[in-house]
Amino acid sequence: MRTLVFAAVLLSAAPVLAQTPDAAPIVAAERAFAADFPALGFGGSFQKWSRPDSILINGGQAQTVAAVFEGAPLTRQPGEPLIEWWPTFAGVARSGEMGFTTGPAARDQEGYGHYFTVWRRQADGAWRWVYDGGSNASPAGQPGPDSQPRLLPVATVGSGSPEAAMAEVTAVEADLAAAAATDQKAAHLAVLAPEGRLYVAPLPPAEGPDAFAAALDGWPARFTFGVTEGGGASDGGDMVWTYGRAGWTREGQDRTGHYMRLWQKRPEGWRLIMAQLIPAPIAPPPPAGG
Repeated sequence: MRTLVFAAVLLSAAPVLAQTPDAAPIVAAERAFAADFPALGFGGSFQKWSRPDSILINGGQAQTVAAVFEGAPLTRQPGEPLIEWWPTFAGVARSGEMGFTTGPAARDQEGYGHYFTVWRRQADGAWRWVYDGGSNASPAGQPGPDSQPRLLPVATVGSGSPEAAMAEVTAVEADLAAAAATDQKAAHLAVLAPEGRLYVAPLPPAEGPDAFAAALDGWPARFTFGVTEGGGASDGGDMVWTYGRAGWTREGQDRTGHYMRLWQKRPEGWRLIMAQLIPAPIAPPPPAGG
């Protein structure tokens, strides 16, 4: 009788287990992308592993891969730095077709920051990234290339459709913008998921509420966040990535840039899993008399 009951339990659990999404293909795609860089360089590897409409924040602008790499060589050129990176944190949507990885990056074997990539499975089953961005947060103390990334728990709820998810997150981001205009630290702490990660350059990645609170002291007290300009949502409506413009003041100087965020639906609402601030280049002063 115990054998029959055990068998019945296994059969009843099998459909659930079969539907559990797996982040392993996303991690494998990121590692393959990185492995192509030594031969293909920026132009070749970035175009091979993305879609033409994938987004990069480049030179203070949100641009497509096609625009950034138009006419670029498809092999690594003499003098082009060797960029290496590997995932230390990853996750997948409950619908299984969207996910992310992030981790440290090195230039000519010298650590300099962290990358963040959002991936989407295509109609032919291939994984391609739809967003790639970086942060100058310190890579010190991060696990090495052979380590297994920490995995974000898969969402247990969703909004039912990508459209519904994007509408909900757009409203959440409007509330975040309103709150951040007076107190960005409190605004972010109110929505950050305990399992998330926060990059505040040049500090190391912050993980956990106490680390979040300390890291947020490194950002200006107030931000002006623009409306959500773009992004995407998973088919199940449980994971959303967004970007938009940001403005702030540091040391008396007005600065601009972009925010990038990754959100996950929770029973208590949308929670922030990942947040980046990507400053625009500081323009040099005009020449004397100009």
